[in-house]
Amino acid sequence: MFINLLRRIGVYKFYENYLKNQISKSKSPVHIALILDGNRRWAKSKFIPEWMGHFAGADIVDDLLDWCVELDVKIITLYALSAENLSRPPPELDRLFEIISKKLSELIEEPKIDRYKVHVKGMGNLSLLPKEIQEKIQQVELKTKDYDGLFFNLALAYGGRSEILEAVKNIASDVNDGSVVIQDITNDMLEEYLSTSHLSSPEPDLVIRTSGEERLSGFLLWQSAYSELVFLDVYWPDFRKIDLMRAIRTYQNRNRRFGE
Repeated sequence: MFINLLRRIGVYKFYENYLKNQISKSKSPVHIALILDGNRRWAKSKFIPEWMGHFAGADIVDDLLDWCVELDVKIITLYALSAENLSRPPPELDRLFEIISKKLSELIEEPKIDRYKVHVKGMGNLSLLPKEIQEKIQQVELKTKDYDGLFFNLALAYGGRSEILEAVKNIASDVNDGSVVIQDITNDMLEEYLSTSHLSSPEPDLVIRTSGEERLSGFLLWQSAYSELVFLDVYWPDFRKIDLMRAIRTYQNRNRRFGE
């Protein structure tokens, strides 16, 4: 209600323009990764069923595409469902899967995907998801495989440790059949076995987590070694363009050392 009041009197738009002028003076991050946290707590704060929090959070993604195009962000990676989330009670999972399936259907037909030339990619142990969701991910991947205007990665049933473990297993298999020599294994080679290998900038410049929690929860553990981390005290369903812009401003004000 307070945000709506600010919008009506123009304060919100004024602050948005103020932030835009600030961040336009420096280079935007190429790759932004977001941990979408706080859907259930948002719903609880409004005394509504938890599944409605997931539904409200899913609707933010459409606007996010617009914001990132406007702010010259080239790669977005969303942590929407962790492998650990799959242990939640079946009724909640059923709702989650229903929402994910619905949003994927909308994504397939979304005009912005074609307008912005969005390359969509699913990440994670997708075999753990319902067949219907797997098929829709494959469908949107096939439709957008030649697009390169904006890369949109959706992490579902994802775990950073599992990703690294799977990469190590695949390298070991290639060593075993003779296609890889142990002495040739490097950081760059391992990155070719990760789920971000299709990206020109696989390491996110900026990782944002909503809801006030300050941890990565297994998200892009290899890729985020030198990422800038920003933790926001806002639940994901309340995430706004100014929150993204504030995070980018924080990123631009930091001195990235990369271990030096």
